[in-house]
Amino acid sequence: MSKSLLSRTLPLFTGVLFIALWYLANAMLSSERKFLLPPPHLILQAFHDQGPSLWSAAMNTLRGAFLGFSLAVTGSFVVALILSLTPLVRASLYPYLMIMQMTPIIVIAPILILWAGPGLVSVTVITFLICFFPMVVNTTQGLISTDRNLVDLFRMCKATKKQEIFLLRVPAALPYFFTGLRIAATLAPIGAIVGDFYAGNSAGGQGGLGFLTIIYSSQFKMPALFATAVTSCALGFLFASAVIALSWLSMHKWHDSYSRTDS
Repeated sequence: MSKSLLSRTLPLFTGVLFIALWYLANAMLSSERKFLLPPPHLILQAFHDQGPSLWSAAMNTLRGAFLGFSLAVTGSFVVALILSLTPLVRASLYPYLMIMQMTPIIVIAPILILWAGPGLVSVTVITFLICFFPMVVNTTQGLISTDRNLVDLFRMCKATKKQEIFLLRVPAALPYFFTGLRIAATLAPIGAIVGDFYAGNSAGGQGGLGFLTIIYSSQFKMPALFATAVTSCALGFLFASAVIALSWLSMHKWHDSYSRTDS
């Protein structure tokens, strides 16, 4: 068997084995506890039965995740540019970014609800706060890690500060930027679900997957709860795949990590 065929077959084999072990684990549970681990076919049935609710909730979660993620990307890039100016600026602002990151969301959520009310705005802000810090750290590190010889060459050629930043430092920081973007992409759906869990609002069909989690868990609808978890995972894959595709489009023609893979 060729290596490429084996690499395609192994994930399928692993998935079949995982499902078989799942059925085995369900069979080993007592009749009183079988509902805690519903078999895969019941979860598929829950997708069929709860399809409209899951779809509506997923779209609401996707909206909050996308808005928070977009704001985090834009805001972190601007802040990273400011932090990269001088070590003095970083020393002045970085501790406050750490404070913001270290403050638990469970504490911030009630404050946001009082300020903005439950719903999309609070969910977006919570998603923003979760995604913002890794983006700032990675982008800033990339901007200040530019090859010193290239920086000296730009300055020797009388390049302006704007030219140095946007023609040298920003392109050199792209690998760091996309690393932070990948981390934020996986955190965005999680942030939106957590935000919806604490600050969601079901009025007018605005409830997301976090709100569905509360409803299904209170009603002990375990297959529907597992279906909600699978839907949440699918959103994470959607965000991560989009970022991976964007990073490939941006860097595959010139960055070493892609050129070595292609060769």
